[in-house]
Amino acid sequence: MPRVKYVESDVALIARMMRAEAEGEGPLGMLMVGNVVVNRLKANCLDFKDLRSVRDVIFQIQGGNYSFEAVQKGNVFYNRARSVEKRLAKQTLEYWRQQPSKYALWYFNPYAPCPPTWYNQPFAGQYKQHCYYEPIANTCENAYRW
Repeated sequence: MPRVKYVESDVALIARMMRAEAEGEGPLGMLMVGNVVVNRLKANCLDFKDLRSVRDVIFQIQGGNYSFEAVQKGNVFYNRARSVEKRLAKQTLEYWRQQPSKYALWYFNPYAPCPPTWYNQPFAGQYKQHCYYEPIANTCENAYRW
């Protein structure tokens, strides 16, 4: 059973996000970005309440801006998804989870050392240039469910 419900257009959408945000970090980096998207969809807590689809997560607006920089600035996100990213996207949607993104709801590239918290949430770890942050356990139980 997949981690979340999805349709084929969601595969292409999450694949585009993974490539735009982490292509330079290789397949593992792209999987981690995809995992954060899936985690936000599953979470239904904090800033991620009432998101019902991959599309809702990717095009979520917070504070007047899109949540993901790739959507905000355009760049690679608006290119067509390639088959390699689609395969990775399906892995993430179906079963893939690994630290430091396993429970993460946030990531960013600080171009400096990772801060110990992000939006008051604890640092989960770093993969290449991205820092990952997971919610405090008692603030978002769904993030810690399969």
